[in-house]
Amino acid sequence: MVETMNFKKLTTLAIPFYEHDDPSHDFAHIKRILKTCTLFGEQLGADLNLLLPAALLHDIVNLPKDHPERKKGSEFAAHKAEELLLQADYSPAEIAAIKKIIIEHSFSRGEKPSTLESQILQDADRLDTLGAIGIMRTTTVGSKMGAHYYHPEDPWAKQRDYDDKKYTLDHYFTKLFKLPAMMNTTLGQKEAEKRVLFMQNFLHAFTQEVGIESK
Repeated sequence: MVETMNFKKLTTLAIPFYEHDDPSHDFAHIKRILKTCTLFGEQLGADLNLLLPAALLHDIVNLPKDHPERKKGSEFAAHKAEELLLQADYSPAEIAAIKKIIIEHSFSRGEKPSTLESQILQDADRLDTLGAIGIMRTTTVGSKMGAHYYHPEDPWAKQRDYDDKKYTLDHYFTKLFKLPAMMNTTLGQKEAEKRVLFMQNFLHAFTQEVGIESK
């Protein structure tokens, strides 16, 4: 973890922005992302002085999944991040680089990150949607959107189209289980595969408890 005076000041400035009623994007989420970014960044030789401030601020503006401007969320976050970075005495060059990482990490943009730091942040953020914490976050997000847990008659979408805005279970198949193949780093891919396996085991238990046929 970077322990510069700038980063300590930035952390103090950032924490209030994560004090809200969304546990899927609170400061605990940020701490997990910082941990993963530090681990990956140290092993891959990333610039932690840029990567970790970007990780700290990447969700400082977080639009709901069903917001019409969701794809611009990382741009809004980068714009707000600039204000805090200036207050924490980061240089213009550092601010520009950190803003770029924040913008490029976004899954919603649909574009591959151009720098190692952006790639690591994107992998770290995606990993937090997988595994045990991913199950908790997926359920939280679905509930906030008013989604049912699953379609009672056709949970595996055998005779319908997937709709993860209506059924949380659908999100496992429309996005989450596809993420290992979309990781930027080998470290991210290996961890994603491990976490997806955990989620698949969870779904196996789900089918037994609910009494439905396995997919």
